[in-house]
Formats: sequence, C-alpha cells, structure tokens
Amino acid sequence: MFDQATANVNQADLEEKLRLRKALQDITNRIHAAQNTKQILVDLKDGILNLFNAHSITIYVVDKPRSEIYSMFLVGGSQLKEIRVPINNKSIAGYVAYAGKTVNIADVYDRKELQQMDPELAFDYTWDKKSGFKTTEVLATPVFYEKALKGVIQILNKKGGGKFTGDEQGFLQEIADVLGVAFYNQERYARRRKTKFDFLVSRGLLKEDELDNAWEESREKKEHMEAFLMEKHKISKDDIVKSYEEFFRCKVIPFNDKFPIPGELLRNLKKEYLRRELWVPLEKKDGNIHIIVDDPNNILKRDTIESILKTKAVKYDVALTEDILKYINLFFASHEDESSINDLLGKLDSDEEAEDEEGEDVVTESDSVIMQLVNKIINDAYARRTSDIHIEPNVGKKNVEIRYRVDGDCMIYQTLPFSYRAALVSRIKIMSNLDITVKRLPQDGKIKFRRSGGDEIELRVATIPTQGGVEDVVMRILAKGSTLPLEAMALSERNFKELINCAEKPYGMILVVGPTGSGKTTTLHAVLHHINKPDRKIWTAEDPVEITQYGLRQVQVQSKIGFDFAAAMRAFLRADPDVIMVGEMRDHETAKTGVEASLTGHLVFSTLHTNSAPETIVRLLDMGIDPLNFADSLLGILAQRLVRTLCKNCKEAYHPTKEEYDDIEESYGPESFAKLNVPYTDDLTLYRPKGCDACDKTGFKGRMGIHELLVNTDDVKRLIQKRASVEVIRDLAIGEGMTTLLQDGIYKSLKGFTDFKQVRRVCIK
Repeated sequence: MFDQATANVNQADLEEKLRLRKALQDITNRIHAAQNTKQILVDLKDGILNLFNAHSITIYVVDKPRSEIYSMFLVGGSQLKEIRVPINNKSIAGYVAYAGKTVNIADVYDRKELQQMDPELAFDYTWDKKSGFKTTEVLATPVFYEKALKGVIQILNKKGGGKFTGDEQGFLQEIADVLGVAFYNQERYARRRKTKFDFLVSRGLLKEDELDNAWEESREKKEHMEAFLMEKHKISKDDIVKSYEEFFRCKVIPFNDKFPIPGELLRNLKKEYLRRELWVPLEKKDGNIHIIVDDPNNILKRDTIESILKTKAVKYDVALTEDILKYINLFFASHEDESSINDLLGKLDSDEEAEDEEGEDVVTESDSVIMQLVNKIINDAYARRTSDIHIEPNVGKKNVEIRYRVDGDCMIYQTLPFSYRAALVSRIKIMSNLDITVKRLPQDGKIKFRRSGGDEIELRVATIPTQGGVEDVVMRILAKGSTLPLEAMALSERNFKELINCAEKPYGMILVVGPTGSGKTTTLHAVLHHINKPDRKIWTAEDPVEITQYGLRQVQVQSKIGFDFAAAMRAFLRADPDVIMVGEMRDHETAKTGVEASLTGHLVFSTLHTNSAPETIVRLLDMGIDPLNFADSLLGILAQRLVRTLCKNCKEAYHPTKEEYDDIEESYGPESFAKLNVPYTDDLTLYRPKGCDACDKTGFKGRMGIHELLVNTDDVKRLIQKRASVEVIRDLAIGEGMTTLLQDGIYKSLKGFTDFKQVRRVCIK
C-alpha cells in the first residue's frame, strides 16, 4: 500500500515536471519567434509568469550608452510606457545587473537580508505605495549572452507565499539563457538594418513589412516619411522624436515660433535651396553655428554646409522635416507679407565696414527698405501677441537686438547689423513725429499704424539715450480691445462679491493698483461694464483710450496742450456725471479732485502705481490728501498682478516634497493656511509646466489675475484718520477677510491654474 502511494506521488511529480518542461519549451519557441524586443517585454510575460505561479514579472533589457536597464508595460490596455533603472547597487534589479548575480529574497522589507548582499542595497517602496501592491519575495537573475550583459528577469511574490525554490531558480536561469540568445539576435538584426525608424519597430508600434511599405508609398505619393507615418499609421510625433534621438544620438530640436530670426546667418542663403536640402541655421553660439538638418550623419551634406558657411565650427542637431520647413518659413516670411528680413537686408546690400568721415552709419532712414523693415517688425510683433517692442542698439560694431515681450516675458526676435541702427531709430522717430536731430534727450510719441489687412493699431513710443551715444526705442502696442465681463477676471468668491458691492454704491472712490501692464484698465472697464446702464452718466478720462465701450463718454487726455487728468476731472464735474473714471492719479491735484468728487455724490474710479492695497492708503496720505476726507470717500482698493497660467493641454500633476509644501505654507502664513484645509498627505497633488506644441514647449499659455481687495470698513476708516502704518492696516484687513496678493496666487496654484514659482515672480507679500 505504501509503495503504491509512493509510486502515485512519483508519477504525479513526473507529470508536473513534464508539464513544466513542455511549457518551458513553448515559451522558448515563442521567445525565438518574437519579431521585436517589445513582444518579449510585454506580450510574453504572462506565459512565463504561469510557470512560476507568481504575481508579477518584469523583463529588463540593457541600454549600454545610458548604463541603464529598461522595461515596457501597457497602461490602459493601449499606451506603452517605459520604466528605467540605473545599473548600480541602489535597487534590486540594478544590483542584479551590476553584480551579475542571481538573488532570491524572502522579504524585501527586511533590511538585514538586503544588506547581507550589499550594504547600499535598498528596496524602493514608493512603487508599492502608488500601486497598492505589497512586494515580499523577489527572484531575479541577470541575462547574459557569452558573458555580455543583455538584461535582467525579475519575478515577484509567490502565490501562497514562501521563498522561491531551487527548482524555480533553475527554471528562471534556463529562461534567462533563452532570453540572452533572443536579445543578441535582436541586436544583431538591428545592427544589420539601421534606419531612423527602427525604434518604432522595436517598440511594436510598426511591423517591419509596414515600415518597408511605408517607404515605398510615401515615395510614390511624394510625402515626407514622418508625415506619412503620422497620418496613415497614427504614429505620434513624440514617438518619431524618440526614434530620431535613438538613431542619431543627438538632440531633436522642436519648432518654436518665438525663436529669434538669425538675419546674419541667412544673408547668403536662399529659401528654395534650404527647403530642397532640408537644413537651416538657427544661431551662432560660443563660436559655433548651430544647424538643424534632417540627417546629421550625412557626411556629404555636412561638407556642403561647411563649404557654404565657410567654417568648420558647426554644431549639428536633427529636426523633423516638417519642423525644418516651419523654421525656414518663419525665417524667410512674416504672416503679413512674403518679404523676409533676409530679403530686406539683401536689398540694402551695404558693406557693414563702410562708414563716413564722422563715423555715422551709411544706411539712412529714407531708404525704402528701412521703411519695410520697421513695418515688418511691427507686423510680426502684432501677429505674435506682443505687448512691447524693444529696439536695443549696442556700442561699437555689435549688432542691434530687437526683443519682444509676450505674456510678460522678453524674448529675442531678431538681430540686425550695427550699420542699420541710426536709420532704424530715425525711421521710428519720423513715424512718431519726433525730432530726429535730438539724440541726447528722451522723447515720447505715438504711431498710428495701418496694417495690410486694414486694421489700425496704435503704438506708444519712447526713445531713451543710452551709453555710447546710441538710442534705445521701446514701442508699446496699444491694440484696441473689447470689454471683458467681470466674471472673466478670475476674482475669488469673496473678492467678486465685495467688489460688486462697492461698485453698486451711489458715491465713493474705488482704486485699482499695481505696476504697469498688470491689467488695471481691463479690470476697471469690466467693473464699469457691470454698472453701465442707461440711467447712469459715465465719463472716462484715459491716456490712451485702449478699450471702447458703448454707453461711456470716453475722453483722450492731451498732456502736451495742458489737458491732463486734473483738467479732465474739473471738466467732468461741470458735465452732470454719475460715475467718473480717471486713468491714473499721477499728482496731488488729480487725487484731491477725485476725493472731493466722491464726497459730492459721485462714484469715482482710478488707478495708482503702488504695490499693495494698504500701501496705497499711505501713499495718498503722503501726497497730501486730507485723511478725514479720504477715509470718508474710500470704498475699496483692489491690488492686482498678472501671472502666467499653466497650459491646459500639457500641465503635469505631481506630488510636492515636504520642503516645497513647507515653503508654500510659510509664504501663505501658517495660521491662515490651516483654514484652507490642505494637509500634506500622499494624495496631495500640485501641477507644474511640461511643454507641448500648443504652448511652444514653455508649459504656459495666457495669463490670469491675482488680487488683493481691501474694503474700507469703519475700523479701517479709523486707522486712516490716525495715519496708521502699512503693517497695522494690512493686519486689520487680513483679520477682516482680505487675502493678500501672495495668498490669492498660492490658492490659485493649489487649484492648478498656475504654479508657485510664477506667483513668486510677480509679488512679495
């Protein structure tokens, strides 16, 4: 009886071994039949996992140039993602690759067990936290082919628990031997073939026959290969970029329409030639000319480029064909006309070294090409949503730099040869009706510029003499705009409610404060739009009138003829007003008249250039305004800034560090921050910029307001009458519910509209 039972056990054991051997043979065949590395890493894992009756398996492949091992996994059933681990003794898989040893661990959370293998070895438990899967047992072995490391195979958690057995360790070694041969064959095949799209095949995004057919079809249809793959095979641009990076081993340069036009480098190049040959210079940096080209490995093309540029100091990077063509179109044509900066400079065709006896530049403001050049600079600025154009000549024979300010940030648009600096500045002066003979004093003027589409824009011009006997010019584009509703101002619930409450009062003074370009006029017009009804007479005095609104009687002040804000205010008081809006309280007289008007039954709106709402009170009192009258007239002060907003298409969620959280809490004020009920937990999520095509790879698109609204309560009135300090007024206002600019900005960063760094850039408190 005993012998029969033993025989039965032996029979069952033999059958199990045969089953495992058959399953192992099946896996071996499937590994050798795999068409690419992706099939091995993703599609064959379940079959191997069944052999070991385990919960999870990861197969890594070595990436020698980066000294890493990587694997791939599917997310959501379709999206392929990578995980990469450095080859070192800081992680289990990395240690197996680093030491070339098999490990069989009973409990990864047992630090003593890990340190017996290597004192620095540790388990990264963050993955367990994210996935909710608790790792215990780990069996991992390196994958070799003829003593060369090819990867690592790692199995986690036996079903039923317990350490992996010696037999299971032996099975894993056999699979590792098979994988070593397979990975070697994949490498050998890749070395034999080598095209810039091999990455797509190795990751299973394309089959080999599909790639071969795509070459032929794109050639027949006369389409560029990348565009054909993206359109027909739905390959993403990001995957093509990765494929280029892996093949060419250099940086892939994306298109950026804010890139400065390299006028000097383009001077002897033709648009048609560059489009045909698919290369273009971007900039000259550190003595090297930076070129983007479709194939940086093409030696013949590189020799031709270096011959044309007459230098060997060339740095090459790769770009997608469509991006090279976009750069060529950007550099050689504006949105409005087909004449490029290069064409215009070519027409002048002057020698930069040629100067007259007095050292003045040869090119003059009367040259028609200089006129076209200024027109193009203004047209391109308008097309790029620019707020300010900076013309910056340099001393000696350094180039003239032209910079644009877009969404609050300056960027270089173009560099021009130094010989055009005087003509450029003189042409702008003529357009602004300024005196071109005056070069040592600042001048102010305006340009009314009609674009080719029929739109008319106005530019405010300031010339400033700078060191070396040259003049800078700054032109602010005063584009005509329509009124935004108050709901679009991004005010917090409390600020919106209180501002509406102040604006609906029959008389008093409301001030909007902040630096130039912070959106004060836009906010004032939004408030006026809310109260703009037929039963109210509203007068506005502005310099200039940028936003027009039906129902308002808008006046443009003319300081040169004595018609300033104070004169306009006096005139309005004789014209039966209900509401008066004054563009700015620049002096004592305007402020005094505004206070008196608000005390005599009128609602007065105005702006000041102060940093915060409490500081505005102290500033006006220092200007000589009577504190008793001011305390009675004031309704509220709204301080504001504009902060760049994160791009909605690509903003990236992340978990902040404790240090970052503590910095935010300290900046907000610990007591006030506690009321927001945002504790530091593993679930806390903030957002940061990433960059995509929609936002020109910056991670930011557009701007929004952050606000600080001080309401003039009875307690605040008493402090004004006592001429209290800024700190005392601020503390009282915060106690009554005011949030500071910094607090409002931090709250909006917690909501994911912007990030903390952007808030810190525009305000201190």
